[in-house]
Amino acid sequence: MIFGVFFVFFCSSSAVPQQREEKQLEASVESLVSRVAHVKSALHSFIYKLENEYERLTWPSVLDNFALLSGQLNTINKLLKNEKTPSFRNQVIIPLLLSPDRDEDLAKLTEQRVPVFSHEIVPDYLRTKPDPEVEEQEKQLSAEAARIGPDVAQKQIQTLNKLCSNLLEKLNNPRDDRDAESAAIRQNKPSFNPADTNALVGAVAFGKGLSKCRPPGQVAAGHPGQGPMISGGPTLQQVTIGGGSSQQAGIGGPVAPQQQGQPGRRPGELG
Repeated sequence: MIFGVFFVFFCSSSAVPQQREEKQLEASVESLVSRVAHVKSALHSFIYKLENEYERLTWPSVLDNFALLSGQLNTINKLLKNEKTPSFRNQVIIPLLLSPDRDEDLAKLTEQRVPVFSHEIVPDYLRTKPDPEVEEQEKQLSAEAARIGPDVAQKQIQTLNKLCSNLLEKLNNPRDDRDAESAAIRQNKPSFNPADTNALVGAVAFGKGLSKCRPPGQVAAGHPGQGPMISGGPTLQQVTIGGGSSQQAGIGGPVAPQQQGQPGRRPGELG
């Protein structure tokens, strides 16, 4: 009788902490799912801005989105490191039912990303190690790192640290110092050539250095007996003859001068 009472008390006392751990685990999972949903919403919003509002998207807005995502991820890390949060590494997920048929509840729960829970999908979604391709890349990087000697690796580390130190120093400098340095650089490096400027002013104001040749097709004024060139071609020319009568020469042929004392003949008259 006493043994039976002790056994019942032991079972009930051991069941209470187990129930408490299950409730604590359930609450932690719900909180984690809620935090991940916030990160997902922020990522959706940021990706939408990058794809549809990139023309009017400013750099401060991009930094604000990155700051929001960083804060949400830090919150998730703090939640996982909290003492009240159970260690999820000790929890094992075992598939109880695998089926190649479509599961509407699973599709609704995963927003239509996982419509079936089959033998082909389970190894990818319940994987606790990286993908084989990622593991192969990690092996290649580890092999390349092993081939580099300690001296070469130390030199590369020093070079990288120097670059990072210079970058941090520039970022930590006040903005006024950077503006002063930029102004000094602009003053030391002129943005124009004085000789070219003087030549341009002389050409515009006084015509200095400009060519005096006339463009083809124009005839200087003051030459009697020669009219302007006809635009039909260089072999056509119109000649004006004194005395009130006009005569047009043949194409490309010379014009015979009119003899003094002879009146001009009309077309069709014989000499």
